[in-house]
Amino acid sequence: MKYLVSPLMFVCMIASGEPLECDFTDYRPSEGLRAEALDGDVAFEWVGSTGVGPNRTQAGQLRATFGLDSGQPVIRQLAVLSRAGHWAPLVRDARPEFHVAEGRRRISYQQLRPMEALGRDATPEVVAKEKWKVFWDAPLNVPGLEDVNPGMPRKPGEVTRSDVAYAVKSCRVRSEGARLEISFDGLRLGSFSGRLRFTVYEGSNLVRQEAVAATSEPSVAYVYRAGLSGLKSQDYRSMRWRDIARDWQRYQFGGGVNDGPVPLRARNRILLLEQERGALAVFPPSHKFFFAREIEMNLGYVWYRQGPEGVFGVGVRQGEREEMFRPWGASQEIWEKRVRQSRRFAEGNFALYNAPAGTLQRMAVYYYLGPRDTESTLDEVLAYTNGDKYKPLAGHQVAVSHFHTHFAEQLVDLGSLDARPPWVSAFKGLGINIAMMSDFHGDGHPDDEGEIRFRELGEYFEACRRHSDKDFLLMPGEEPNVHFGGHYTLVFPRPVYWSKVRVPDAEFQSSHPMYGKVYRVGSAGEMLSMVEMEQGLLWQAHPRTKGSTFYPDVVREEPHFISDRYLGGAFQTLPADLSEPRICQERCFGLLDDMNNWAGPKYMIAEGDTYTKYPEDEIYPQLIVNYVKLDRLPAFDEDWSPVTEAMRRGDFFVSTGEVLIPSHSIEGFEERKTMVAEVEWTFPLEFVELVWGDGKTTGTQVLPTTDRGSFGRTTFRMEFDSSGKKWVRFAAWDSAGNGAFTQPVHLR
Repeated sequence: MKYLVSPLMFVCMIASGEPLECDFTDYRPSEGLRAEALDGDVAFEWVGSTGVGPNRTQAGQLRATFGLDSGQPVIRQLAVLSRAGHWAPLVRDARPEFHVAEGRRRISYQQLRPMEALGRDATPEVVAKEKWKVFWDAPLNVPGLEDVNPGMPRKPGEVTRSDVAYAVKSCRVRSEGARLEISFDGLRLGSFSGRLRFTVYEGSNLVRQEAVAATSEPSVAYVYRAGLSGLKSQDYRSMRWRDIARDWQRYQFGGGVNDGPVPLRARNRILLLEQERGALAVFPPSHKFFFAREIEMNLGYVWYRQGPEGVFGVGVRQGEREEMFRPWGASQEIWEKRVRQSRRFAEGNFALYNAPAGTLQRMAVYYYLGPRDTESTLDEVLAYTNGDKYKPLAGHQVAVSHFHTHFAEQLVDLGSLDARPPWVSAFKGLGINIAMMSDFHGDGHPDDEGEIRFRELGEYFEACRRHSDKDFLLMPGEEPNVHFGGHYTLVFPRPVYWSKVRVPDAEFQSSHPMYGKVYRVGSAGEMLSMVEMEQGLLWQAHPRTKGSTFYPDVVREEPHFISDRYLGGAFQTLPADLSEPRICQERCFGLLDDMNNWAGPKYMIAEGDTYTKYPEDEIYPQLIVNYVKLDRLPAFDEDWSPVTEAMRRGDFFVSTGEVLIPSHSIEGFEERKTMVAEVEWTFPLEFVELVWGDGKTTGTQVLPTTDRGSFGRTTFRMEFDSSGKKWVRFAAWDSAGNGAFTQPVHLR
């Protein structure tokens, strides 16, 4: 290991502002992570890393120096130590920048309609709770769509936009495991107030800048922009990024002054500032930064702004509204249908982040200090997301579900089932092996009583057959939303011909001269019979929100919920709340724990629930996947039951991609047991946890892992007393908000 040299040996600038008074009470020096008051500033020095993958080594020294000018925190320097022993500043005299756009959170009619159908009153108390689970809301779109949310049209006065203001007098330095923080109180950002925080990590070149702030307003939904201003173009060769076609682009300064930020549709959400002796990468958190949408178009998540006299700024951003996706259609009918859908998505659906009053929102941006050239720096940053791919894992297949691409309708409209839709390449490029699709959701004739429906199912099955291969299985699923209540996803281990409608005198099951065995389903009982006979699986789509508001709670005693063919509920980033350390913490994990207290084993299945997509979209940060324990991928014309039965047993874990759980088991005898879980991660790990339920209540044992750096792999052993416990599950979460979790294991 390379040890730190005393900061006094490398002082290269004197503070130009007032002295910074800083509380070091919670600081604990370590060999590779040190802080010191220095000439009125505070200097951090730590050991970073270099290289990627198996060639990555803990080496190279890094420096961050923080000061204060007229109550404004300033980054005096972010620097790397060159091989010649000289500090190479990648940032000098920069000011941390934040901006928020705030709107009013509303509940949606999509949530209110299921309440009305169930006879539930939308009281002010119910609305105040359920509005935070909304999907169809676009708080910054004025006047908005009338039929999406109550209380429309929106008024211009509902929307505010604010830049950060500081009134800082002091700071606090704190050690936590293998990381070091400096915080500045006195941050104001629109209706938010709180503090500015920087965090560095031993063994990593990451620097995290964030506004940690809360609002007292009752219904705030917001997006933020963050970064650095006051950078000098003379310190850099150029600004570089890869565009959506993965071609390198370059901006060499010297252009006109910008009125506002210039959004860059950069591939992988990474902007790089190039110097002769290194590069600075700027990027957002890889998953927590994103909220659920219908599509994954790249809206430009990094920005720059050229100011006067060679001064500029850079950072990360969210758009303030959705954009129309590219409609498709060879026929006029299909083209006009997709144009209407595209326009509706853009105008009505862009929900932003939740900010319930009093919750500390963490608005983050990451910097990576690259000691080498721009291309090498990009590779090192991409290692944190495995190149924006789902890493292959021995004995597992990567599965996703619930995509309304209107697959068969598009190919039939084009006149050929052999036309390759663009989302196939997008999925395969991400490392996905199994895609469970959901046609007949705004396409085809899903409510036809028989012949048209069966013909379209046949086209759907054949399209899936033709576009599957040895490493990619398309399973023709559906979101039928009939007979059971709420919305649900349905998959079978083979093609099954069925209709949602059974007219008088039609048989539940019959033989068709062209399609063989067919079903016509007329009730919940018949639906469950068909699913059990065909060994299908179903689970509640977007539980407790959208068209499943109050589901599955209201059917928890129904036969289909009790059946082991009812797998559980869907998991996705809905809602997005940057105060929560876990993705979908309350809605998803609250339901998972409740279901297992109510009944036998129930699981959470990662779903996309999105529409059309293209390889140039930023799909990875908005997608969460299932790693299904399966040695071999069945071919399309084989039985797919190895997939569905592994899921029915709970032999899969859910992951954002940065955290993996290759294996886990429960060891021990009688009451004393141990959860043994192997965990692999990229970003510094935050905590692992054991969660359990006794049939009525839920408990959690959290093990902080802030002593763990980047790119690790270890086996955790968490002992627990199993007496009185019904089930347990394990999860691991990193410092950027990424994570993975196993399915509950029932003990009794």
